[in-house]
Amino acid sequence: MSATVFSEILEGLYDNKIVPYLGPGVLFDAKNKLTGQDMPADSHSLILAMNNGQPMAPKLMYEFPRAAMNQELKRGRNFLSQFLTKTYGETEWTRAAVHDWLAHWKPAYVIDVNRDTQLQDSYADEEHTLIVGVARITASQFRYRIYHFDGGSYFEIPQEQVDPRFPVLFKPMGTPKPEANYVASDADYVDYITELMGGFAIPEFLKNYRKGKQYLFLGLRLNRDSERMVMGDIIRDAGERKGWALIKSPTDKEVRYCKKIGLEIIDADVEDWLEVVGFAYAQKKTA
Repeated sequence: MSATVFSEILEGLYDNKIVPYLGPGVLFDAKNKLTGQDMPADSHSLILAMNNGQPMAPKLMYEFPRAAMNQELKRGRNFLSQFLTKTYGETEWTRAAVHDWLAHWKPAYVIDVNRDTQLQDSYADEEHTLIVGVARITASQFRYRIYHFDGGSYFEIPQEQVDPRFPVLFKPMGTPKPEANYVASDADYVDYITELMGGFAIPEFLKNYRKGKQYLFLGLRLNRDSERMVMGDIIRDAGERKGWALIKSPTDKEVRYCKKIGLEIIDADVEDWLEVVGFAYAQKKTA
């Protein structure tokens, strides 16, 4: 990463012109406080955790939504919700360094496609707006719920009551807090992406705010259609230069895709980024 590119990105982040977009890789150093095991965040580790550590059939190991659909058909949708809530809402994890860095400066808008609560914990000392993706509901055509955090607790609000002074945390794939809602199985993704493309999965105020923004993709591989389809609609109305994706040793498929949509690939990973910004991970490694 050249010094010029680094300065441009960092300045844009701190001016809230560039939006952090967090993928599973940002949780690489989060560990179970009791066992020391890594937090299951990426597709492969989530499948193993869901299946008691055992791999599933190769066609199911391709990605988590496919494996989750298999388990939903066998064991019911509640099984997935209970598994994800136990994993991310009831298990104690060490803090990821990326979240310590975010908590240090608290950007005005963050997109987090993980299902853990560390981003929310980073804003636990101040008011903020939380947008949570939901799927396969019949009570509304919208595929999100909006919550206001008043410094002590969350309560649901209509988008007309969103206060633009407060930071916005967008968790499209769900979270266990304040209510357990997840987009997990193939059926969830089909429903969510359909409504996302139709404009019903993002509040109007956020559609206005995101116009012309650029993005920094941290910890997200772009070689799976589900992630790319979600991402493509979430960053709609970005600038002509949509931003940067930190992808270590990108595949040809990732290179072609990023070139097509206007993303610049930086051949680096989250650890490299933390070294560059000189934040907590370097301190953790020597602790």
